Amino acid sequence: MAAAATSPAGSDGARTPRQKEMKGLLLGRYEIGKLIGQGTFAKVYHARNVSNGEGVAIKVIDKEKIMKIGLIAHIKREISILRRVRHPNIVQLFEVMATKSKIFFVMEYVKGGELFSKVAKGRLKEEVARKYFQQLVSAVAFCHARGVYHRDLKPENILLDEDGNLKVSDFGLSAIPDQIKQDGLFHTLCGTPAYVAPEVLARKGYDAAKVDIWSCGVILFVLMAGYLPFHDQNVMSMYKKIHKGEFRCPRWFSPDLIRLLTRMIDTNPETRITIPEIMDTKWFKKGFKHVKFYIEDDKLCNVDSCDTEEFASLLDHALLEPETEIESRRKIPILPRPASLNAFDIISFSRGFDLSGLFEEGSNGGTRFVTAAPVSTIISKLEEIAKVVSFTVRKKDCRVSLEGSRDGVKGPLTIAAEIFELTPLLRVVEVKKKGGDRFEYEEFCNKELKPGLQSLVMGEVADSSYNLPSDTK
Repeated sequence: MAAAATSPAGSDGARTPRQKEMKGLLLGRYEIGKLIGQGTFAKVYHARNVSNGEGVAIKVIDKEKIMKIGLIAHIKREISILRRVRHPNIVQLFEVMATKSKIFFVMEYVKGGELFSKVAKGRLKEEVARKYFQQLVSAVAFCHARGVYHRDLKPENILLDEDGNLKVSDFGLSAIPDQIKQDGLFHTLCGTPAYVAPEVLARKGYDAAKVDIWSCGVILFVLMAGYLPFHDQNVMSMYKKIHKGEFRCPRWFSPDLIRLLTRMIDTNPETRITIPEIMDTKWFKKGFKHVKFYIEDDKLCNVDSCDTEEFASLLDHALLEPETEIESRRKIPILPRPASLNAFDIISFSRGFDLSGLFEEGSNGGTRFVTAAPVSTIISKLEEIAKVVSFTVRKKDCRVSLEGSRDGVKGPLTIAAEIFELTPLLRVVEVKKKGGDRFEYEEFCNKELKPGLQSLVMGEVADSSYNLPSDTK
């Protein structure tokens, strides 16, 4: 659905009932415009952020449909991937919202159209093709460094902004290291036939980084030639050409370009050129400038609930701090910093707005509560509780493990507590049963843990959504 972010905005005329409903769901923050793209499970609308007037693309996913056909993990992975990849040459995810029936991705609106539209008119000038290719490789290198592999790179999934800069989009088929099998390879058959690497077609496992490099090579060939290196009306015949690596470079390709393409479109992934080697070639380096940009780790977007006031008020405390404050805290660490909760984590604070519940059956047996107490005070409280019941305490940074000394029905009771930073003034403590019997855990929570930690829980949020103990499994 790469084209979704490229079409012109709709008119400001009368809205359909569906558009009015969506506007309400989004708390009136986005004026929904024209439908600009549609897939099997999602629709993409142009919208306007009413606070600043900027255009965005909103991808609306039907939750019921994706759950029925087992795409739960797929959507969860896409969210995880989009959290990792913020780069000037990658379409940006601004925020994620959800209701009981829909999931909304608020994306960067890219006005310039697909790269495919430019290539469809004929081959590009070498300096233009080189610029696009440099930006593409820069984006792909960044993704790989963050453990993300696109696996469906093609001109249709590459957009151009109004300044003519390239933006990689559509990470729906992307992969992360968690999907690697025991042999260290990926095995999912995916991609677009004309751009897919031969090892993917062979179905014997593949290195996803090398697959992306092959696709980049095919894209470069298309930019410079105006046609595909492997093409046949019969798909099986085309696959045979890909498997053999049969392609010819036009006469206008320079020797340096031919050498680069030959190493990228190499049927042997073991000898195929790597990203650092590509960036070190003479053809690539001509006029190349490294992109400098600031990334604020894992704080990519805000998330609002459309039907939970508690969540909306909590979010007010979770707005991003000024960049100068973030930098100064990094330079002068006093105590181990808790991991920062980002917008995606905050979703789980409200049961009516719990994305983890969309993707996983049941609960993880954990309980969270919000506190203004310092990390050191929280840890001290946990140590005091452990001392009273003769539990062993193990600490690592902002994680604390309380381990019982006697065997219960299902072995020793073990409880893990982890501290997260919500804002510079607020912490979230998550408590889970890691081992032992459920009844013993609940008894421990009611008699020891809850009374011991109650003084830390913030009164204004100390209700059934946040308080100890929780129902565990």
